[in-house]
Amino acid sequence: MTVKKKTLCVLAGIFLVLIVWTVWGNTALERNTYTIRSPELPDVFDGYRIAQVSDLHNAEFGDRNQRLLEMLREAEPDMIAITGDLIDSRKANIAVALAFAEEAVKIAPCYYVSGNHEARVSEYQDLKTGLEAAGVTVLDDAQVKIEVSGESITVIGVNDPSFHADYLTSDAAVMDRKLSELSSEDAGFTILLSHRPELFDTYVAHDMDLVLTGHAHGGQFRLPLIGGLIAPNQGLFPKYDDGLYSGGNTNMIVSRGLGNSIIPFRFNNRPEVVLIELKGQN
Repeated sequence: MTVKKKTLCVLAGIFLVLIVWTVWGNTALERNTYTIRSPELPDVFDGYRIAQVSDLHNAEFGDRNQRLLEMLREAEPDMIAITGDLIDSRKANIAVALAFAEEAVKIAPCYYVSGNHEARVSEYQDLKTGLEAAGVTVLDDAQVKIEVSGESITVIGVNDPSFHADYLTSDAAVMDRKLSELSSEDAGFTILLSHRPELFDTYVAHDMDLVLTGHAHGGQFRLPLIGGLIAPNQGLFPKYDDGLYSGGNTNMIVSRGLGNSIIPFRFNNRPEVVLIELKGQN
């Protein structure tokens, strides 16, 4: 075999490995766990577990998302937070989203906020109605109290700023107005469900204790020692693409999400379910 043929064989082998790695990396679910500590957390919520599902984009992991649902069951959450882009605007198949929701509510109470893809489709009202019929709490610029043994925490959910786009008001200004209307100093420990991680400074300014976001898809292509390559509303080398970020009294978790959209695949960036365990300060 000539040197040229050997080189071609090596390159073909590397290319094949990359294809297999990429296919596996787009279908092999991963669960990542974070512990959030806060002196504001009531004692009865110590150990409270939240599973976060984000950016499904109509993806299916197994028939009717059975692999995803099984991962959620194994996590044994006290609540499930769905942080937007449950559907994809290019093909708004709400049947996939509703089939998932109907099973997810059997695992734990589910709380949902919209993403930018929901804002682009005419089917959003049908999706919202279907989710509510399934038993999901849809937080369209709303808040709820979760009570355990007479103590409570607050969950605020905001719909995506894309619903309010007028090209004159920034997303940060839209979010600032929403949180000014929804938050209060006497709310106690507060969890914010919001699709957009790039608005972190606004969340810090409103003293949110814990923020759960998605949208960035982990930067789509994750590079060793660098991180994500590109994310919507952040561009190249996004600042908020994956994991835990802290500022002031605020912790924000950015889920890498589950599905894909305009860019149809991920690299070195497995789809994930996030599990958060709340703990008191001590």
